[in-house]
Amino acid sequence: MPHADLLFLGGVVYAGPGRGAVPSAVQVAVVDGRIAAVDADLSAWRGPDTEVVDLAGGMLHAGFVDAHIHPIQGGLERLGCDLSDGSSAADYARLITDYARLNPPRGCDASRAWITGGGWAMSAFPGGTPSVAELDAIEPIRPVFLYNRDHHGAWANSAALALAGITADTPDPTDGRIERLPDGSPQGTLHEGAAALVAAVAPAATPDDEYAALLEAQRYAHSFGITAWQDAIVGDYFGASDTALVYRRALAEGRLTVDVVGALWWDRTRGVEQVPELVARREAHAAELGPASRFRLSAVKIMADGVVENGTASMLEPYRVLDGASPSEHPTGIAFVGGQALTDAIVALDAAGFSAHVHVIGDRAVRDALDAFEAAAAANDWSERPLSDVRRHHLAHLQFVHPDDVARFAALGVTANMQALWACNEQQMRELTVPLVGPERAATQYPFASILRAGGASGAATDARPRLCAGSDWPVSTPDPWQAIHVAVNRTLPADDPEHDPEPLLAHEALTLAEAFDAYTAGSAFINGRGTGDVEVTGVIAVGAVADLAATDRDPFAGPAVSIHTTRYVGTWVAGRRVFG
Repeated sequence: MPHADLLFLGGVVYAGPGRGAVPSAVQVAVVDGRIAAVDADLSAWRGPDTEVVDLAGGMLHAGFVDAHIHPIQGGLERLGCDLSDGSSAADYARLITDYARLNPPRGCDASRAWITGGGWAMSAFPGGTPSVAELDAIEPIRPVFLYNRDHHGAWANSAALALAGITADTPDPTDGRIERLPDGSPQGTLHEGAAALVAAVAPAATPDDEYAALLEAQRYAHSFGITAWQDAIVGDYFGASDTALVYRRALAEGRLTVDVVGALWWDRTRGVEQVPELVARREAHAAELGPASRFRLSAVKIMADGVVENGTASMLEPYRVLDGASPSEHPTGIAFVGGQALTDAIVALDAAGFSAHVHVIGDRAVRDALDAFEAAAAANDWSERPLSDVRRHHLAHLQFVHPDDVARFAALGVTANMQALWACNEQQMRELTVPLVGPERAATQYPFASILRAGGASGAATDARPRLCAGSDWPVSTPDPWQAIHVAVNRTLPADDPEHDPEPLLAHEALTLAEAFDAYTAGSAFINGRGTGDVEVTGVIAVGAVADLAATDRDPFAGPAVSIHTTRYVGTWVAGRRVFG
């Protein structure tokens, strides 16, 4: 018997789906970066060089896998004008002012020294649309361009709008909208593709900026027990650069500790003619770095629609027209890639061996995507496709799902990628979302429990494709998985959150702690090609699995559900190497 490199004891271990619904008081031994033993007493594995980790009553679990995250974007915002700690217009004015003071323009031309960043909440402003006048009052000279939290809109001041040439005569792009004043001039808020008009003239982050952002994102993620993620956009998008080279630099310098799947960006202005280019890129990358690399380009991200709050989520029925509002040119939202175009894309990507990662918010977008996967199943014969097949299709966000479509996830073997933190009543839900859709459609939001349990067998079963995986969408929302798991279980924000509403959002859609936890670990590991049955296994604590592990300061299963969010980390390990704590 070899001696362990690491020996965990003195706490409880949550092993993962199919291994008990609650943690057990066992010990874990790690040898050469893999889990070598799990048993009640592993004292025989202890040698003179064994590092013993006393969990002190806390819990050891498989590291979290964030299935939908924008880490470099999040890192850039943390290093730029970061508004994520604010919640009101006054907060944002203070944060922007402080940033401008601490980061004065370089050189003599202050008018061209941009302030960029993001993180403002739509709920802080009437109608979710902050004005150019408000931003000019904060910073009248330097161009300012700040994305909102969901990154489906941005706030610009007069200087930034002028540099972009946006005036009353500027037409709306086909995939977005310029919010306007009564005279037609830009109001200051730019929705969806309209934000790209300013992004195109704003200074791009340098490769060194992006590298620093990746390392900061990785450090931050490890502090929350995250050991792997799926980067939801790798490619040219709204002025952001293609970040594959940033990951490759981190690999080459031995500094990439997180395990990454990069989802290549689907250019929605093009069609299936881009598939051979995506395949060539994937194959060249794999040939150079190998299939077991810590950075793999095995998925493609398609943004099928937008978001409800600005009327761009693709819905089956028209949005409600609020008092005083003009009817929209797009009464049911905007399908950026929908109908036959989405079907053609999914069929072609599936045939090419890609996992499709599809952004869907509205119920029409969800249905279009499920129709596309159904067409792919028929065209590419999914009947004999094994669990170990490399294609791990998933739909992200799923705010509105028509009841007729809930059971189709299980029938098709398509995983629901949930951002559970959003499934609660809070100011944006009450003031911006529900008024636009009405109470009947509001009752179809985030149906995670229904998707999980549709069709009989538990979505946590190890012999089936997981029904649920989970991610944060950071920097849209916090990357802390325990905040999202808290909402998944309680369907409310924590009681100490300023936006806490004690009324759960559709309480019947709440998950158990084990179900939510399994989605964030084993479920997400599966869609990243690291699930049970794969060559490299993460997301569970089992003999032979990679020792991507995290240790908490408590056993969250032993406390009340209302305190789940208070869980903190004392250590994170990647392949047996400590990366946090």
